[in-house]
Amino acid sequence: MDARVIPVPASLSVEAQARLPAAVIGGVPANAAQALPDPADHDAWRALRVQVDAAYRKALLTQEAGEAEITTISVDRATVHVARPANLVHHDAVYLDLHGGAFVFGGGEVCRAAAGAAAAQHGLCCHGVDYRMPPEHPFPAALDDSLAAYRRAIAEVGSGRMVIGGRSAGGNLALATVLRARDEGLPPPAGLVLLSPEVDLTESGDSFRTNRGLDVNLHGSLMRANLLYAGDADLTHPYLSPLFGRLAADFPPTFIQTGTRDLMLSNAVRLHRALREAGAPAELHVFEAMPHGGFGVTPRGSGAVARDRRLRRPQTGARGMSAASPRPARPGTARHSLTGPNQKDYQ
Repeated sequence: MDARVIPVPASLSVEAQARLPAAVIGGVPANAAQALPDPADHDAWRALRVQVDAAYRKALLTQEAGEAEITTISVDRATVHVARPANLVHHDAVYLDLHGGAFVFGGGEVCRAAAGAAAAQHGLCCHGVDYRMPPEHPFPAALDDSLAAYRRAIAEVGSGRMVIGGRSAGGNLALATVLRARDEGLPPPAGLVLLSPEVDLTESGDSFRTNRGLDVNLHGSLMRANLLYAGDADLTHPYLSPLFGRLAADFPPTFIQTGTRDLMLSNAVRLHRALREAGAPAELHVFEAMPHGGFGVTPRGSGAVARDRRLRRPQTGARGMSAASPRPARPGTARHSLTGPNQKDYQ
């Protein structure tokens, strides 16, 4: 594609208009500064994780933290950060949060802090799943951990009082967990919240080409991370690329969020279409000019929060959710691009 200049839309808030160019330094997105290592170079991945997680921790210091009591527990081989906010509104509901970070980054301290922030923002208990990651633990370790946390949440509050969700790689794991839970005879959650979900690890969607270089948060392919995560497994397997999973009319209500500049816009569009064609309730919200991971703390980001908040709060008596019957809405050198760990758009 020829070089071109895409102006920032004037319809955005002043803050969002400032956010897009601020993410580019010297004509290159700041998040594209380092190349992703070869999937076989595990030492390089470990070194990169140290750098990325340090950046995540630094970003956490710039964001408002809510007050929450956080207890870290072990569930089988998974680590789960159970966060109860001081402003607890929904006493018998759980949001099961799968963090993003290309399946490799965003664990530990960052995951714990994100769980606390999500709990405080939404007024309900959040279980942040600090799942095992490659290169030490490739697929299916992360999915095993997510399913173990899913089972525990169901045992605690019941499936109708639990919502599962995540952004980017976390969105992949959330959807894959629901597919695997169904295959293993477990009840579905009250709903799913999928934010810029990375549901096609083959990267076959149109936007992986049309938005390449336009997305200031996710500049290019994550294929090297996908291959590292998958190990010897086929990327088309539904537990790796849940976009290709079997969907049906009884699938739980699903909220999908993306933006017109999101590299993974096609993932969201294709998943929404597949759910609607299967007869499942689903909403797709596409925000103008929003890149992967959102704008950050902006009025436009607050609007995104308001929309996914109603899906994260199960309602008594429904199949669990206020959106149980949503209206139809009118998937070279690799570079890593990792948005902040707890942006208001997504937490």
